[in-house]
Amino acid sequence: MATPVHVLITEPFGKELVHRVEQVSERLAVHVHAARTAEEIPGPILAQVEVLYTLRAVPEPGNAPNLKWVQFHMAGVDRVAGHPLLQSGVELTTLSGAAAPQVAEYVLMAMLALGHRLPLILEHQARTEWPRDRWERFSPFELRGATVGLVGYGSIGREVARVCQALGARILAVKRDAMRPADQGYAPEGLGDPSGDRVARLYPPQAVKRMMAECDYVVVCAPLTDETRGWIGAEVLSACKRGAFLIDVSRGGIVVSEAVIAALREGHLQGAALDVFETEPLDAENPLWRAPNLVLSPHIAGNSPHYDARAVDLFVENLKRYLAGQPLLNRVDPQSGY
Repeated sequence: MATPVHVLITEPFGKELVHRVEQVSERLAVHVHAARTAEEIPGPILAQVEVLYTLRAVPEPGNAPNLKWVQFHMAGVDRVAGHPLLQSGVELTTLSGAAAPQVAEYVLMAMLALGHRLPLILEHQARTEWPRDRWERFSPFELRGATVGLVGYGSIGREVARVCQALGARILAVKRDAMRPADQGYAPEGLGDPSGDRVARLYPPQAVKRMMAECDYVVVCAPLTDETRGWIGAEVLSACKRGAFLIDVSRGGIVVSEAVIAALREGHLQGAALDVFETEPLDAENPLWRAPNLVLSPHIAGNSPHYDARAVDLFVENLKRYLAGQPLLNRVDPQSGY
């Protein structure tokens, strides 16, 4: 009989989702032990684990001698950046692609809300006002015919491209390797842009200002790394087309909040929607709360009642690949940080 492959899941998955994992192969010995930190995992379990599925309960390399692969329950690994395991040779994969549908819907919601003046409409509703100049005051900026620029062309950017293109928008994108448009990561069937042909033009990161100058909507969906921290600041925002809209669903720290506030107050940005912040929760005294034409949400763009099920879809696919000795999807490159 083949040696069992011990799999530890530290997320509180229900029996149905765990059963889906167990059904991948009789070789799997699946353990479920909810843990927020590696210290909460019993030593005997950790000692035999070969595959770990976790949010951030990442053990020291010496405490998990049989560990070969960690599947993270998140798309970004910036929260565990610098951990010794990332440089230990253990295979690391992310959940990139599993949250793309709901994040893309959030982006679309923000685009339509900003373009159709929903924040202003709600202000007048709260004051029980029916403005006489309503046609001019609430004149919409339509998505059809607009140019949407995506800062980052991973799973989220590609799904945003798909839904926006369906509504008649032109798509531009910044991608680290602009010469390779195809998607090498996980994408559910029918979603995203696997071949990279939905985008009218790809730009390298150093040309981000050139792209933003053409865009009516700019969506930030890049990973947080040493290179992207503070990337979208005053200099980059000044390159935006005047009257553009900014939407950030990336990680807090890529977009500089002070620069967004200044661009909104000056009218250079017509509106913005931010879902992520450098410090979370956002302090009640933060000036972002009082910035004009700004929609704030408490880092919920990726939230969905289907999140865990979509996560297991990806995990199951990667487990099949692991057992077959095939390359895993969404492999982390420790050098690039994602």
